[in-house]
Amino acid sequence: MGGSQVNQALIRLYFEVRDGLRDPVAAWAKLTGNSQEYRRARGERRVPLDDETAAELAAAAIVDTSARHGAERVAALATSPLARLVGGLGGAVLTEHPCATEQVLGPRFAGPRADDWARAAYVLLWGENNRLVRTADTPWVIAGRYKGQKVVAIGTHPTRLSDETLVVRPGTDGALAMAMGHVLLKEFFLDRTPFDEHAMERTDLPFLVRLRERGDGYVPGGLTGGAFGRLSVYGGEAAEVLLPRFDDGPGVLRRGVPVLRDGDELVTTVFDLLMAVYGVARPGLPGRWPEGYEDRGEPYTPGWQEAYTGVAASRALKTARELGVTAEKTGGRCVIVPGRLETPHADTAYRAMLALLVLTGCGGGWAQAGGEGIPLVPYLCLHACGEDLADVGALSWALAEGLFARRTSRSVLLEAVAGGWPMAPPPRVLALPRPIYPLPPDVDLLIGPDEHCDLSPPDPDLVAGAVARLAGRTAPAEPGGTPRAERMRLLVDHAWMHEYGEALPVYRPPGLGLPLKPTQLVRFS
Repeated sequence: MGGSQVNQALIRLYFEVRDGLRDPVAAWAKLTGNSQEYRRARGERRVPLDDETAAELAAAAIVDTSARHGAERVAALATSPLARLVGGLGGAVLTEHPCATEQVLGPRFAGPRADDWARAAYVLLWGENNRLVRTADTPWVIAGRYKGQKVVAIGTHPTRLSDETLVVRPGTDGALAMAMGHVLLKEFFLDRTPFDEHAMERTDLPFLVRLRERGDGYVPGGLTGGAFGRLSVYGGEAAEVLLPRFDDGPGVLRRGVPVLRDGDELVTTVFDLLMAVYGVARPGLPGRWPEGYEDRGEPYTPGWQEAYTGVAASRALKTARELGVTAEKTGGRCVIVPGRLETPHADTAYRAMLALLVLTGCGGGWAQAGGEGIPLVPYLCLHACGEDLADVGALSWALAEGLFARRTSRSVLLEAVAGGWPMAPPPRVLALPRPIYPLPPDVDLLIGPDEHCDLSPPDPDLVAGAVARLAGRTAPAEPGGTPRAERMRLLVDHAWMHEYGEALPVYRPPGLGLPLKPTQLVRFS
């Protein structure tokens, strides 16, 4: 006997059918042919099962489901041992990675290799339950420490792997990231310009943005499609822009940007808007600006973040400077390893964290690949949760257009899928590495660790071999490809992002979450 366990009723029924047909795939097809009767028969306690039989059972379900219903009806969470097999067969791989990675770094971002972490000169372990602290990748961090690497942990609890720890209040990581961005823009773009060449070639900072008139000011519109010859148009006319703020209710920041005239329109650059968002003042621009790093009333200074995160302004300033100086001296060998953030606005916080790497030329240092696959939360929202009553319009910023007014998250999701957003159908075979609820109701085989699952995860190599044997073909190769370099975006130019006031980096304080934020559905091809 191996380590596998199976639902007692399921394996009894399977053996009865298989012994008569001598064909595991045909046995699974007959067993699940009457879905209602089959599902009523399940639910008994799990009993031990040898590894070969467990692999055969899982393979028979995968092969039959793929043949009869389509490969996308087989699904696995990306962290499941069976995810590689499922993806290679064309099944649905579900991801919990933040959508922010794809939005900022592009859909083909592959993330650093483990040995790149050892080469890194500066590492920020940011968030809780960080996989680096508890997996086989940990030796690479230890190897890096021998080379003089500095590790700073940021989260609600310290970690023994770090040289320093910044303990933040739950859900406020985005405030710290925004304050660090304020320092980077002030000291490495305004006072000095060590990253200008990188910003011109590899980011959207020199791109021109239309400004739309709104009341007695302007709001950022969409990109014009062109780039300016420098990062900034500073030196001529200026206009006051109205920007979102959420730290003091759904409010409005009034700050100036330099502008050019393009016919009847005013335009500015992404960089100039970013300077206004972060509150980095330049002479002659209108609006309200922080008086210095210690200013606690105007976002996004080190002093401002202290009231939210509990991190001393001096420590936020020190960490930002260390990141900037190290990136400058090493050519971008800084890494952020993101973990779970305790806020429903984690995607917003991740974008603020990603901005730190984009600004300092460390865009390859986000130690998490892009969210390739089907995002788990929308998948469950569509297939398991049913209708909800949450008004996603409540998250729109103060000067929004009302795109989500009195809309539910599920209605927005259905609209997105109808418009071509990729979504797999409900699963009939589902492999999970940990308990996740609610689950889609019509699952024929649930592979997972707890007693509610039909089968504990079998050895993936044995399952792959059984699939190849039963399907009469070689085992599928792991999907892959060569990542393509593309410009990193700090302006996520999409109507839904503008509606929520999240097109540019911003801080949203922790609060009651919604089942699905529409900004999680913004993807770029």
